Amino acid sequence: MSLSPIPRGVYPSVTALDPKVLRARGITLVLADLDNTLVPYKVTQPSPEVTAWKQALEQEGIQLFILSNSRKPGRAQQLAQALGVPFQGHSGKPKRGGYLRAMERMGRKPSETVMVGDQIFTDVLGANRAGVTPILVEPIRLAGNPGRYLRYAAETPFRLLGRRRRFL
Repeated sequence: MSLSPIPRGVYPSVTALDPKVLRARGITLVLADLDNTLVPYKVTQPSPEVTAWKQALEQEGIQLFILSNSRKPGRAQQLAQALGVPFQGHSGKPKRGGYLRAMERMGRKPSETVMVGDQIFTDVLGANRAGVTPILVEPIRLAGNPGRYLRYAAETPFRLLGRRRRFL
């Protein structure tokens, strides 16, 4: 387990992650953050592109699982139902427990799991702590919350280092 905040690559979006390449790397479970990773904040339905990506994952034998810190009642559940995937809200990222519970529930090991998210200090740090490969994607939308700009600025050095450590 590592306390590293450095991801294994930075990609433009979840749909830029090729399911065939993930499978070739031995991945059978993709844990994905919800807000600003799969959909923008407050959006309750997946885009056609995200739905097609989820279907492409399934064709490769890869399960998608929503791992969210969202505390909004029903938010993670609603999107998970729309995609037809399992979910876990209130995950407590970056604590290891949420990651470990999700993998146990799906019968997977860290070596066959990646975590895809948009935040260094929750998604990436937590994945590294749980022994899961962390993959960072660019946030879908930063607008609307000044705190997001500050967080993004603080994450910049780690994002730059992550661009040099590509997983795919």
